[in-house]
Amino acid sequence: MFRTEYVKKVYADLQKNNANEPEFLQAAQEILESLELIVEKRPDIEQNRILERFLEPERFIQFRVAWLNDKNEVQVNRGYRVQYNSAIGPYKGGIRFHPSVNASIIKFLGLEQILKNSLTTLPMGGGKGGSNFDPKGKSDAEIMRFCQAFMTELYRHIGPDTDVPAGDIGVGGREVGYLFGQYKRIRDEFTGTLTGKGLAFGGSLARTQATGYGVCYFTQEALKTMKGETFQGKTVAVSGAGNVAIYAIEKAQQLGAKVVTCSDSNGWIYDPEGIDVELLKEVKEVKRARLTEYAKERKSAEYHEKKNGEHGVWNYKVDIALPCATQNELNLDDAKALVKNGVQIVCEGANMPTTLEAAHYFIDNGIIYGPGKAANAGGVATSGLEMCQNSARLSWTFEEVDAKLKGIMEGIFHNAHDTAVKYGVKENDLLTGANIAGFEKVCNAMIAEGVF
Repeated sequence: MFRTEYVKKVYADLQKNNANEPEFLQAAQEILESLELIVEKRPDIEQNRILERFLEPERFIQFRVAWLNDKNEVQVNRGYRVQYNSAIGPYKGGIRFHPSVNASIIKFLGLEQILKNSLTTLPMGGGKGGSNFDPKGKSDAEIMRFCQAFMTELYRHIGPDTDVPAGDIGVGGREVGYLFGQYKRIRDEFTGTLTGKGLAFGGSLARTQATGYGVCYFTQEALKTMKGETFQGKTVAVSGAGNVAIYAIEKAQQLGAKVVTCSDSNGWIYDPEGIDVELLKEVKEVKRARLTEYAKERKSAEYHEKKNGEHGVWNYKVDIALPCATQNELNLDDAKALVKNGVQIVCEGANMPTTLEAAHYFIDNGIIYGPGKAANAGGVATSGLEMCQNSARLSWTFEEVDAKLKGIMEGIFHNAHDTAVKYGVKENDLLTGANIAGFEKVCNAMIAEGVF
């Protein structure tokens, strides 16, 4: 797994101290495999124990969230915030509400966020938060009460120059509004402490579209640079049917591609005529319904129920794959199916949706692989732009924000690509390039700031 004794020891200690955190260990292993290349060239990393400090969060907060449902019954959930690394700026990262949320998932997301934020070139450190609360099936009033209870604890740990949360899975504009309202009420201040806010109270145009659009801008630049091609005329598989997936589908089709799949937790759609994105928005954003509703309205669509955890979206002949759902949704068997069916490029719209074995398979078989920490950085990049607008008390147009987003995503691709070439790995190994490029900036800041 590792060549150098220093990295071997770091990972062994990490396994011993985090034995019951598989997602966190998976993310750490993937990052450390890449960082061996820079560790071998820079003895100051070991001398300053940078890897140990980088992998250990500066602060991990766990708290109880007690709230009342509509029957006036007390409910109790667990809340988290990891403030992982502030070497290059205030902690920045989303809040996730999902039954699967635990310490391991929050830490893996926070660790990835350090590198993702670094790659944007904006001054943001890494953080993440969430709760095992499930918003599905809850009324607006229940979600409001939960968000208010969550923020009643979290408010003391965050601020515009300390930690700036945003949304993630299960936390959209509605939830951010309730969280911001409670923060403002308790602190008696109106500051840009959360991003992803509504346009009426400090939000940024293009934030809703940012992660989905961003993964397409990254993919387009990779295709242009490495293959001399574009989205035009390509067939695309997308997983997920949430915010990221919807706007990745929208942008891919604007760029001339045909997207033929999307999915939710129960099943997937195959639509050979191309996903009707307006119908998908109506089903998922307005009705908050399952994809079975899409299939009822769209004659060309085939709905397939998931069985035994299968990932059916990856079994079709496509040129481009954009996993936009959740972690570890694309495994080695899925990767083999995609390669067999002629995929050229895989770029991640979700956080760590591809298993490490699948990622290696793509790279070894010459497929361009854009990891989430690079390809899905559009959301946090635009959150950073929202922070800029809040600090300056101004608002940019959609076109201005979208142009800045496009430039940032193209810059991230070139940074990852150029770093891969610099360190002598395969040109398509954007995973190694992104890990080293993101880490080097944080490492230099940590050394310059001394031991803490």
